[in-house]
Amino acid sequence: MAVSSGERVRAAAVKLFAAKGFHGTGIRDLASEAELSSASLYHYMGTKEDLLVEIMTTALRRLLDAAGKATAGAADPVARLRSLVALHVLAHAARPAETRVVDNEVDALSDAARTRVVALRDEYEGLWARAIADGVTAGVFHTAHPAVTRLALLEMCSGVARWYSPLGPLPLEALATHYAELALGALGHPVTVAVPDLRQCLEVVAQVWDMPVQPGF
Repeated sequence: MAVSSGERVRAAAVKLFAAKGFHGTGIRDLASEAELSSASLYHYMGTKEDLLVEIMTTALRRLLDAAGKATAGAADPVARLRSLVALHVLAHAARPAETRVVDNEVDALSDAARTRVVALRDEYEGLWARAIADGVTAGVFHTAHPAVTRLALLEMCSGVARWYSPLGPLPLEALATHYAELALGALGHPVTVAVPDLRQCLEVVAQVWDMPVQPGF
């Protein structure tokens, strides 16, 4: 299927914003990467910030959608957190450029755009906060600083986007399993992880990001 000019512009923005940052990417850079002239570029985009906001809000809504699907009906905070960790790792491994843009470029936004993006980010992080709080209340998680623990776990999982390679020593199944074990261990819970839950997370990520499920998972 042929890729439209608009899709090329978006793909160019994702690639360049992830590699060079929003402020380090010029209009000529975008036009060159998208194989368009600088003059014609504006036919396929609004402002450069409009592109950034679209990339960030789309990725965050996909994370929220995937998190909702992966944790639907799960009352057990351990199962919810395990799924959230696996989902975050899988999404960052599968879409490293998009997720790096979301994680790194919030400060490049204007005040109004930043408010919109941060609201979505806070909604997503709220799922993690509630799972941890419910686990502490139930006595299955143990942390004196739940907010700091949440931020530390998110930072740990987001880092996958910077280094993961499918050619590396760990397949995605093992990677997501290990990160779930690390998260549960950080919260003082036994580190048993059910693989079927991780399989469901991969299927959700594949569905939300419209990509095939990797064989062998």
